[in-house]
Amino acid sequence: MKALILEGIRQMKLGEWPAPNCGSTDVLLRPIAVGICAGDMQHYLGRNPYTKYPLVGGHEICGTVIETGAEVTRVKRGDFAVIEPVVGCGHCYSCRHGKPNCCMNFCLIGLHRPGGFAELCLAPEQNIHLVPAGLDPVTASFAEPLAIGIHACRRGEVKAGEYCLILGAGPIGLAILEVAKHRGARVVVTDINEERLAFAHELGAETIKADDKLLATVASQTNNEGADVVIEAAGTSETVRAAVDLVAPGARVVIVGLAKENVALNGFDFTRKEVNILGSRNSVNAFPEALALLASGAIRYPKVATQIPMWEGVPIFAKLDENPAAMHKGVLMLS
Repeated sequence: MKALILEGIRQMKLGEWPAPNCGSTDVLLRPIAVGICAGDMQHYLGRNPYTKYPLVGGHEICGTVIETGAEVTRVKRGDFAVIEPVVGCGHCYSCRHGKPNCCMNFCLIGLHRPGGFAELCLAPEQNIHLVPAGLDPVTASFAEPLAIGIHACRRGEVKAGEYCLILGAGPIGLAILEVAKHRGARVVVTDINEERLAFAHELGAETIKADDKLLATVASQTNNEGADVVIEAAGTSETVRAAVDLVAPGARVVIVGLAKENVALNGFDFTRKEVNILGSRNSVNAFPEALALLASGAIRYPKVATQIPMWEGVPIFAKLDENPAAMHKGVLMLS
């Protein structure tokens, strides 16, 4: 089958990849709309410690079911569906305790298994979610990043009226923004990129430039107490460290971004502030809520997606490498 193949760092090509075989509990989809995630760019740039080449990326997948295994009962040919990309083993400690997103044998469609940047994509039946009637494929493809935003807000227990500070206004930061706003929080977003901040403002967030005045600005807006919850979505050691400084004593920090470097934190802050530092990885049981929110029209940022023909995707990755803010969100389309 035809696919966008990542052979190494910044080495992507359009080529042939073995077509998947549909097992008894599997569902085979023909992708229609597949979002380009920050994670895909990390694979492209060699910044993800889990990356192994060659691979076919793409884990924000909406498509049409074209084949089902003999034991599949919930999905049928012709159904319009999205794929939840994390495949848990079902047996390890994390899976037994309801956290397949932290599976000790972690498997991600679009990394460990071929993803949606191809003519066909295979997933287990339990990873298939039917798309509500009337929801278009581009909007539906946002279910995966929105689910990450939902999971992050669940982890941070974001509540109405709380000061929720989001570090990073990339696609995941925007998803978190939309979910936190829907929960009624006072959402404040910070980033170094002015274009991203402008778009976050369009989505209803207050914005602060990420500079040396950030800490003082947040203090002035919170009666010198700090944020109720800080959600880190930039993926750098600097933003992880800053999150602890920016949060109120006894409050919550949620780390969503993938910081590859070691992070040095002041040990004194763990007791002085009694900060709750929480990791957030992918999502658990969040796809139904994500699809419902998208179908309701409550989530706005999918409307600015830039649609690109799938087989013209190779130069798009180079473009986003050169300028990460070249587009708010790219979605590869297979007609």
